Amino acid sequence: MGSDTTAMRKVMVVVDPSREAAGALQYALSHVVTEKDELILVHVETQNSWKSTFTFSFLRRTGISIPAVNNNNNNNNINNGNNQSSSAAAGGEGMAEGEVDFLEAMRQLCEAARPRLKVTVERLQMGAKDKASVILFKSTAMGVDHLIIGQKKSLSSVLLGNTKYKKPGGLGPKSLDTAEYLIEYSKCNCVGVQKRGQTGGYLLNTKTQKNFWLLA
Repeated sequence: MGSDTTAMRKVMVVVDPSREAAGALQYALSHVVTEKDELILVHVETQNSWKSTFTFSFLRRTGISIPAVNNNNNNNNINNGNNQSSSAAAGGEGMAEGEVDFLEAMRQLCEAARPRLKVTVERLQMGAKDKASVILFKSTAMGVDHLIIGQKKSLSSVLLGNTKYKKPGGLGPKSLDTAEYLIEYSKCNCVGVQKRGQTGGYLLNTKTQKNFWLLA
């Protein structure tokens, strides 16, 4: 019998405390990654990062316990298993004791759903760059094969103030949000994901396919 020579792929999911990110993670776990892949959860931290109960409600339905943050040992918990980025040391700053660590909860969820899957965590600081540029640079530097990001519906994008980016060189009148920018300019395959309810499937967008419907 021949051996399975399928190469390991790096699959990066952009996460934050939102329903859209939870939907993107669900899609990645159910339709993209295999046990031979590496799943990378990347979060770009900003001073104005907002918090939401949507992700936490989704995680509770899975039965995974959600850890609280302890500022004294939060970084040690995140870095176990070499799940570390150059900016991980700043991961717990600005978080009150007892606050839910959604990134650690997502990591636990992935490991429970796929015990043999390698899961790593990257906490990134935005600094002077915009969020899309930080993600684009990191995914390229890590040699990511697939980039997955939750995509907001147009109404929620307006209400939540989703960042818009002008096309490089000023070409064309259309501005792009973070997901659209990554889909357009990522060197790897990038998928924007909209989760349609609990059993409604996914609406997917890539550079070559728009509004592709995938059943859950």
